[in-house]
Amino acid sequence: VVQVVESGGGSVQAGESLRLSCTASQLRIDGSEMGWYRQAPGKECELVSLIRSDGSTVYTDSVKGRFTISQDKEKKTAHLQMNSLKPDDTAVYYCAVEGWGGRLRVGSRSSCSSFSGIWGQGTQVTVSS
Repeated sequence: VVQVVESGGGSVQAGESLRLSCTASQLRIDGSEMGWYRQAPGKECELVSLIRSDGSTVYTDSVKGRFTISQDKEKKTAHLQMNSLKPDDTAVYYCAVEGWGGRLRVGSRSSCSSFSGIWGQGTQVTVSS
């Protein structure tokens, strides 16, 4: 059974950086996707970024140029490097994975539970001005 565990959240000032990590034990990396979603109070759940096993990536427009997703296939771990953080980045960040043949969905929905995949418990990121 694949288990997803996140780490690396915290509280920072605007302009500072954080690095989130996500490890998916038992995940078969070939053909998989790993990604990060976030949801702030009163806002929809949105895909922030994802990385596919072929190395291709997707970013939501608001984080392009500031966030970078990477993957260590041997460790079955994905990292989200978040630079130049803004108060609008404040949210609970969730790591989600899809195994071979599955696809993480882009866009936003009212609830994170509407998205497919195996999810972690979430980690809080708070950015103060």
